[in-house]
Amino acid sequence: MTPPAGPPSTSARKRRRTSARARTEDITRLDEWGLTRPQQRLLMVFGAVAGVLVAAVALTLAISAIGNDFVPERATASVIGTEPRPDVYKGWPSSKVFAPIAQSKADPKPLTVKDLFATRTLKEGRVTLRLAATRLEAGCVMATWGQGLADLLAQGGCTQVARGLYVSADGRYVAQYTLFNLRDTASADTLVNTLTTLHRGGWVRPLQAGKAVFPAGGHTESSGHAMGHYAGLVWIGRTDGADPGPKDDFVSLALTVRGVEKAIFRRIVAASPAPAPSK
Repeated sequence: MTPPAGPPSTSARKRRRTSARARTEDITRLDEWGLTRPQQRLLMVFGAVAGVLVAAVALTLAISAIGNDFVPERATASVIGTEPRPDVYKGWPSSKVFAPIAQSKADPKPLTVKDLFATRTLKEGRVTLRLAATRLEAGCVMATWGQGLADLLAQGGCTQVARGLYVSADGRYVAQYTLFNLRDTASADTLVNTLTTLHRGGWVRPLQAGKAVFPAGGHTESSGHAMGHYAGLVWIGRTDGADPGPKDDFVSLALTVRGVEKAIFRRIVAASPAPAPSK
């Protein structure tokens, strides 16, 4: 006879508590993004919450490695000229979370400044970023420099580019988020992956507003994120152009400016079929 099962082990109880706490944190984040309960359930169905957390962890590890162990190889002046570009770049391809917006035809509504930059203050932990300038253009090439990048955007069917410039509350940091509206996931993946080397000879042009300026020749870091048919570029640095030190939390800075991406998750909801009612 099989003996009766005993009470759950301490480790099992801890796992359940941890899982419940994680779900609560996920729901809280979706509340902050302004999603209704039905929209939150739909995102849960597609695993969007898990995808966001995985992407955040991966980005944290990548930028932490850059800050601790990586010494960037600066390109020669003959390669980059006087155009601003990041010293460090890492690209991330799209995940299955963004499958509902893999094609632009499934998400035909044009981007607007209001959609992306309605929230003028972004917060993540101790980092507070305030919106300093925005620009939305149909001519993607006008927002970039470098023939290679221009060709890549043309091949990817780029129809819009949106830029938002932020400065930290203490004036110490500057951050720019750029979003390209491309034909499909393949185009977005190609863009963020090719920029791994192409960024030294082609990049987005920075906006400028008061103290929110990328200093000429200053150290900056960046990352590219494909999200269905969109490609988002994060670009961060110190306003004095200095290399980051032990007290500079570039990880939190990058994650904070990615708060712009909440607009993309709303588009996932809009493009997704409604989940079947539970029986």
